[in-house]
Amino acid sequence: MIRFFVRLIALLILAGAFVALVLDGTRSIAAGAFTFTDVGSTAAVLFPQKFATLQPLVERSLRPFVWDPVLVTFFALPLCLVLAVVGALLLRLTRRGTAKIGYTSRP
Repeated sequence: MIRFFVRLIALLILAGAFVALVLDGTRSIAAGAFTFTDVGSTAAVLFPQKFATLQPLVERSLRPFVWDPVLVTFFALPLCLVLAVVGALLLRLTRRGTAKIGYTSRP
């Protein structure tokens, strides 16, 4: 039952990646240049107060180098790419194992 819900969430995430890809493609065609929506701007729109407090929190509780090279790079990635990778990983983790050839499951 948990596998079903995780796969459902993974498919919804992949659908979100497709929507982000279509929006980025539409914006790129309209602008005449390649543009994409990054993870940081999406997080800032979805969670404005929490995203603003994220940098001081990370620099205070973890090391400052975790924010600058790691999280800044992550927040600059295209949203469609991040969603596609997360969705594909969730689908890969929840797939059933392959049947062993040559072995019977009957008693």
